[in-house]
Amino acid sequence: MSAPAASSAYNPWAVAIVVSLAAFMEVLDTTITNVSLSHIAGTLGASQDESTWVITSYLVANGIVLPLSGWLSGVFGRKRFFMLCIGAFTAASFACGMSNSLSMLIFFRLLQGFAGGGLQPIQQAIIIDAFPPEKRGLAFGITGITMIVAPILGPTLGGYITDNFSWEWIFFMNVPVGMLAFWLVGKMVEDPPHAKAKGLISIDYIGLGLVALGLAALQVVLDKGQQEDWFDSQFITIFAVISGISLIAAVIWMLRQKDPVIDLRLLAKPSFGLACMMMFFTGFCLYGGSTLLPILVQSQYGYDATLAGLVLSPGGFAVVLFMPIAGRLVNYVPARYLIAIGMTACTYGMWSTMHISPQTNYGAFVVMRITQVLGFPFLFVPISTLAFMQIPKEKSSNASAIYAMARNLGGSIGIAVLTSYVSRHQQIREAYLTHNLLPSSAVYRNAYSQILHAALAHGSNLAAATHTATATLYRSLLHQAGILAFSDAFLLMASITGTMALIALFMPYNNPHARKPAAAEALH
Repeated sequence: MSAPAASSAYNPWAVAIVVSLAAFMEVLDTTITNVSLSHIAGTLGASQDESTWVITSYLVANGIVLPLSGWLSGVFGRKRFFMLCIGAFTAASFACGMSNSLSMLIFFRLLQGFAGGGLQPIQQAIIIDAFPPEKRGLAFGITGITMIVAPILGPTLGGYITDNFSWEWIFFMNVPVGMLAFWLVGKMVEDPPHAKAKGLISIDYIGLGLVALGLAALQVVLDKGQQEDWFDSQFITIFAVISGISLIAAVIWMLRQKDPVIDLRLLAKPSFGLACMMMFFTGFCLYGGSTLLPILVQSQYGYDATLAGLVLSPGGFAVVLFMPIAGRLVNYVPARYLIAIGMTACTYGMWSTMHISPQTNYGAFVVMRITQVLGFPFLFVPISTLAFMQIPKEKSSNASAIYAMARNLGGSIGIAVLTSYVSRHQQIREAYLTHNLLPSSAVYRNAYSQILHAALAHGSNLAAATHTATATLYRSLLHQAGILAFSDAFLLMASITGTMALIALFMPYNNPHARKPAAAEALH
């Protein structure tokens, strides 16, 4: 006999779709501005470097609220807190679109990030309570679509809107969606008894402050590190020290508290702790790959923002098609085997991307991206199933907050590590190619001779033709070094997912065919 779902007059599938609408809107905004920064900078009279704070401010605010959302939902009540987040996010989105200066836009992006931080974990907590355990696999497919497809479609949609309308509509489009979600959540969602408002019985000011300071500083380090040349910058070093000290102190402090703002003791459950680790690396590769591929095709192949986004879009549709299959399989196949299969598929997808060349075309990139993401549906659903199988319902909001933080933190670290990795390896590859590009090489002499004679045939004198041949070969060297650097980054991701595929086989075993006693199921 299954544990009763949260009482509601509406079908739980309808509830899941409604709460996912709001979360989809928020996750979309984490990547939708990435391809529009140059337009925003030009319109508001700012430099390209200054405009990146439009992304950083959102991620910082989002990262602070995300792990605290479980505690905040207990203070306000889950439904009330969710609606407060939707309303504030919608209002902040409108204000972002109306901004007439960069400082104004950054301020409202901060508010948008604070408001949006609670939407992802509360969405998942509501879905967990709306469905009995045996139906959660398919339900997690909905949250999977939200968390995987939204960041993939973000750059595509952002590029299309920016190229065909104006960047303000990136934010304005949230307004009708947010208003609809606010009304539907108010009408359809009901709080179970354990999710009712408890009020400010006690506030862990020290834990709250340490977490907020540590995560804010960490997000600044991750987002600005590559731009500032990491620890060669005093700015980055100071923020890294602040982050490290604050987060270490926060962990020590919260483990000693009876009612901490983040219940880290949940990580002691092997099924939850290992699932959070798997979700961290899933976020690392999902967000990292979704960031690297558009940069690759724009910087090395000359794609515009819209076409770069269209490289990602078919992969998003493939995820939508396969997510229901993964949701059904989780009811028949133990989660750890599905996770191993998903990680193996991702490994093959990342490994296949290593074989790009200067001749790789749009169709090949689309196939590569589909291959990369086909494993993700077989990760998100079983990882979520394993994560929450031993979490009591009254802890679902806290667990969802930690789980969402693991994914987003993995994404932020993945983007920072991989972009830095590409930059460093481009220098390494360039040095290697230069060292081996010798005038005595037959390949070098043939290429040089062909370019030289072509330039002479077009009327250039010998000096100009010599310069053209040398410059053309050097540009080709830089192009190939750049492509090889991206190949190295995808190989790194393949190594990570391959390692995770092996670790997955040792994760806790769940028997999807077992019928649990009613007393045991009531805990879930």
